[in-house]
Amino acid sequence: MNAQGLISDDYRPSFSGHETFPLRYGWLQKAYHAVNDAPSAKHAVHVFRDPDSIARFGVGRNMVGAIRYWATAAGILEESSDGLLTTWLGAMLFDKNGTDPYLEEDASLWLLHWHLAARPRLTSAYWLFNEFRGGSFVRQDIVSPLLKLAQERGWSRVASTTVDRDLQCLLRTYIGGRGSSEAGESILAELGLIRPMDKYRSRLSRGRKSTLPNSVFLYCINEFWENFAPEQATMSFENAAYGRGSPGRVFLLDEDDIVDRLEQLESISDGTLAWSETAGLRQIIRRKPRSLKIERRILRETLMRARSKVAA
Repeated sequence: MNAQGLISDDYRPSFSGHETFPLRYGWLQKAYHAVNDAPSAKHAVHVFRDPDSIARFGVGRNMVGAIRYWATAAGILEESSDGLLTTWLGAMLFDKNGTDPYLEEDASLWLLHWHLAARPRLTSAYWLFNEFRGGSFVRQDIVSPLLKLAQERGWSRVASTTVDRDLQCLLRTYIGGRGSSEAGESILAELGLIRPMDKYRSRLSRGRKSTLPNSVFLYCINEFWENFAPEQATMSFENAAYGRGSPGRVFLLDEDDIVDRLEQLESISDGTLAWSETAGLRQIIRRKPRSLKIERRILRETLMRARSKVAA
């Protein structure tokens, strides 16, 4: 993730790859197991290309490509110089002892959303959650500034129809198809981040997010920090709340919710981070180096507790 986001000189925009298919239930789990079962990263690429891929995933050829696209964008798979690999997130959710193989827990959905929207890899998603300052919108309200940005940055071959199709697919991922059975297939609709207002207009739902666990917030604060300013020992409230790719932006949080979470940082981070309000200066202080091991343990414990409550 680059702090400059879409205006980085080496940024390459992406408005395609999903074949217009929104993310659906079951896809990420299938992608994880297909790649995990492959003998090598090089062979893993072919599970989405070989003649058996249609039977393997139980969908058409174009949809196979969409499964790979979403699994990579959501942080379940990652591309390497050798091919395709599974990630720690994919293993935590879908492995033999996975904590949420059917994506039934809010924490899992928030993590997937973070990977989709906090990084500029998906241009439309990143722009909508990090750059758009309005409330309600129709698609053209998003398409027009993206086309203007493409022209300003000299992005080649960015057509209006391509951007519009990309945005349609994104909206269907978060709110489903209006008035269709597809709504129940939209994994991220449960987060309520984008809400339909009428046939054409939608709105971003900014405010307190009661289903967002503090463990997810902690992980995302640390990831944002690592990419925004890893050498700094402090982070201002403004950056955590309003910086591009920050938890405040990506999760559409209001200030009260952010402050409530920051006040609990020290306890939930095992003392790694602390919140300070001194002489009107609000900031997060890093007291110890980031520990991915601790963060991932806390995330796993969150999901395990949620699963045990359901089982009870």
